[in-house]
This record gives sequence, C-alpha cells and structure tokens, in this order.
Amino acid sequence: MSSHGNSLFLRESGPRLGRAGWLRRTREGLQRRALRLRLRLQTTTREHVRRFLRRNAFILLTVSAVVIGVSLAFALRPYQLTYRQIKYFSFPGELLMRMLQMLVLPLIVSSLVTGMASLDNKATGRMGMRAAVYYMVTTVIAVFIGILMVTIIHPGKGSKEGLHREGRIETVPTADAFMDLVRNMFPPNLVEACFKQFKTQYSTRVVTRTVVRTENGSEPGASVAPLSPVDNESSVVENVTRALGTLQEMLSFEETVPVPGSANGINALGLVVFSVAFGLVIGGMKHKGRVLRDFFDSLNEAIMRLVGIIIW
Repeated sequence: MSSHGNSLFLRESGPRLGRAGWLRRTREGLQRRALRLRLRLQTTTREHVRRFLRRNAFILLTVSAVVIGVSLAFALRPYQLTYRQIKYFSFPGELLMRMLQMLVLPLIVSSLVTGMASLDNKATGRMGMRAAVYYMVTTVIAVFIGILMVTIIHPGKGSKEGLHREGRIETVPTADAFMDLVRNMFPPNLVEACFKQFKTQYSTRVVTRTVVRTENGSEPGASVAPLSPVDNESSVVENVTRALGTLQEMLSFEETVPVPGSANGINALGLVVFSVAFGLVIGGMKHKGRVLRDFFDSLNEAIMRLVGIIIW
C-alpha cells in the first residue's frame, strides 16, 4: 500500500518537477547569453565596429537614405513646390534608374547564357521543371493577390467615367493578348527586340453589303420557284413585274479588325527565350563552345561589377 502511495505521489509531483526544471534551464540559458553578450561588449574594439560597419554599410546607407527621403518629403510638403522644382529633386534618382536600366539587357542575356551553358542535360531538365512549377505557382498567387486588392481598394474608380467619356480605355480580347505573348516569345529581329515588342493594334474599316428585299414580303435571299411556261407572254409579264418589285439596299457599317503593331519597351520574354536556347546549345557543344562560354562568363562578371559600382 505504501509503495502504491509513493508511486502515485511521484506521478503527481513529476510534472511539477518537470516545469521547475524547464524554468531553471531557461533561466540558466538566458544568464549564459547575457554573460556572453557582456563579455563581447567588453572585448569590442574600434576594429570590430569598423568591420561591422564595413560589412553592413550598404544596408545602413539604404535605410538612412529612405529615412532622409521620407523626412525631406514631409518637410517640403507645406511649401507647395512646383512641378519643375520637384523634377529637380528627382533628378539624381532618375539618373540612377537610367543607369540601372542601361544594364538590364546585357545582364539578362549574359547571366542566362552563362547559367544554362554551365549546366548538364539532367540538371537543365530538373531546373526547367522546377522553374515551370515555380512560375505557375507564383502566377496563381499574383493573380489571386491582384484580384483581392482590386476587390478591396477599387483602383481608378473616380476617373473611370472620365476615361470612358474621352475614349481612352482600350479593351483587348483575351485571345489577342495570348497570341501577342506567344509572338513576343519568338522575335523576328533580336536587335528590334531590344527596344520594341509586338502588340496588336485595332483599326476600323467600312464594310458594305448588298441586301435584296422584295415588295411581296419574301425574306431576303429566299429562293423563288421557277414558273411553268404555260404561256410565253404571261411568263415575260410576270418576270418583269417580279423584277420591278425587287429592291436592292446597300448597308454600310464599321468593323474593328486587328492589325500588327508594336510598342516601345524591351521584349524581355523573347530575349529570355533566345538566351536560354543559346545557352543550352553552347553547353551541348562541350569543348567547341568553351570560347563562347568563357566570353559570356566574363561579360556577366563585368556587368555585375558595373551594377555594384552604380549601386554604391
């Protein structure tokens, strides 16, 4: 009986002892961390601070620039700056964006060609499958977020009626948008793809059609049964009467038709498709394609260094 009572007592006190042990271990861990932090602060020298600042200088400068820009914007808001003065303030940022846009095209081509040329066939297949799955998943997520945000905030609700009155809203059929996407994947001119992309335009043309109507109430285009030639004279008279009773009406209406066009901007999709295919071909050439592989590798390294210089 006593042993049974002892076992029950141990079972009841077990969770309490476990909680106490967990609290004790947590307290000891916090004390050890505080001690290590105190020792680190005591042993910190100027060299450690300089090393930390040098290692995280980009992040610190970026955050500082954002804070300064937001503070400056709020401070200058009461002065009601003109458009020209605002353009003066945005001039350094415009220069930065122009320099970065200058390097987008060579960076895309060189990095894709270098990456695809350095992969073997099995790795390329696996990477292509993962890229396709990743693209589909991110596209679905982006569409869902876009639909959700449009449903919540209703962008352009105030100016939509004005745009409709001015006729500046252009409705693009889904089929034409999809075909434009496929067309841009295979640009006929790589040089033109660097600054233009295909886009379907729409024009109106006047279509004229002839509608035949009869006075006796028959439908347009209805066939008339041939007359039995009982008498030549009666047949001729009846045919003349029928011809006089036939009216021809010309109907004209406008029809919207798609025509080939272009829009300013880099055809990034076509350049990506070409770069991936070109890199795969270079990778399959083995030793013969080594010169091209080294060239694009050096080009990629040079572009990355230029990007680093521009960002700094």
